[in-house]
Amino acid sequence: MNENNINQNGSSPTAVPRRILSSLLSSVSAGVVPRAGAPYIAIGRKDEIAAFLSDLEEINEGGGAMRFLIGRYGSGKSFLIQLVRGYALERDFLTADCDLSPERKLSGSGNSAIATYRELMKNLASKSSPDGGALSKIISRWIGKIRGELMSDNISPDDAIFERELGKRIYNELSELEFLVGGFDFARVILEYYKASTSDSENATEKMSACLRWLRGEYSTKTEAKKELGFSVSVIINDDNWYDFLKLWAVLSKKMGYRGLVVFIDECVNLYKIPHRVSRENNYEKILSMFNDTLQGRAPGLDIVFGGTPQFLEDTRRGLFSYEALRSRLCDSKFALDGFKNLIGPVIRLRRLTDDELFALIQRITVLYSQYYNWECSVTTEEKLKFLNICLSRAGADSMITPREMLRDYMTVLNILMQNPDAKFDDIIGTHVTLKTDRSDDDGLPVAEPTNKEENRKFTANDIEF
Repeated sequence: MNENNINQNGSSPTAVPRRILSSLLSSVSAGVVPRAGAPYIAIGRKDEIAAFLSDLEEINEGGGAMRFLIGRYGSGKSFLIQLVRGYALERDFLTADCDLSPERKLSGSGNSAIATYRELMKNLASKSSPDGGALSKIISRWIGKIRGELMSDNISPDDAIFERELGKRIYNELSELEFLVGGFDFARVILEYYKASTSDSENATEKMSACLRWLRGEYSTKTEAKKELGFSVSVIINDDNWYDFLKLWAVLSKKMGYRGLVVFIDECVNLYKIPHRVSRENNYEKILSMFNDTLQGRAPGLDIVFGGTPQFLEDTRRGLFSYEALRSRLCDSKFALDGFKNLIGPVIRLRRLTDDELFALIQRITVLYSQYYNWECSVTTEEKLKFLNICLSRAGADSMITPREMLRDYMTVLNILMQNPDAKFDDIIGTHVTLKTDRSDDDGLPVAEPTNKEENRKFTANDIEF
């Protein structure tokens, strides 16, 4: 496990910035995915990460890619998404991410689909703006890049022809988008944004703001857009065409000097929960359209990652497999036997972390917790092993234990030990502690534990591999 940089005493090679560490520990303690600092607790998943990185190289070459990341609640889907998002930003890709919900879908009426696009635009991020809100910054960076090219061609900003040549080059770049669906208005709005940014008129700021609103899909009617933009547009971004504009952003990202656009759409189980069959199938049809576009070369520079539960994928009544066109594309081959990994196909199923990976995760959290609170943790290796064995002793833990539930309870133990100096580790965990479960059935109800307790081998220090 060289990628984890952890040794037997759990030491961490570098100090983590306190701001990131605070957010990281708060997220882990609450059982939610940290948006920053994920690499510091990245244990395992080496093969899965390698598969996603290969997709990044594919879209860097002008292709498209799509993956379905499938795993149980708490298994690390959202964590892996944030981890890959960080890798993509480091490699100079643009990223956009959102969680689906009853109000955010891929297809629907009443602004439920455009709400997804708006959330993606709000979270649009670049290497220099990793927290989102990068829309105006990437356009400004692109204009600055073209200005730099002009100066490299010995055209001084003081020359009378400088602004004219700048506008001409921007127009030439954008003109290539006009042949794509929605491309004419898309190019026109960005060009008007540039003109407003170089204008000294009183309403320049308002016009720039109006252009950004159009690009974010915030106008409800073309009349409203025309009033604020000051010119007519033949289309606005809405529930029906938002995906076409996502493809335009992917193309433009390459022209702007980025390596492509990576879109992460998590919590896809909300599509599985749509009660109306027609509405649900409309969303699955949109996924099919995206799948065909990315794999047939009709969405250059675009990588889409969907995160969902096994029910979302496999349920033949309400899941993706209920839509025959998707089932035939995503179902496992008859030669895909248990015990053999295959990470080249569109579906990546998250395996359960191994025992030594879970132990390394406990070690890593202990080190980070001690660093943040400047507290010398008294938990010994044997006590950490005891805690892990309690986790593994629960019926079904061999296949169903998740990092989320284990870490949340371990953080509680550390909190108690730090705030109660006289407390003993054995007094806290006792001998009857069982982890709360995050697992639920298709309707969100808790799943009952099996009554037949199976024998679990005891995990010892001799089993740990570093």
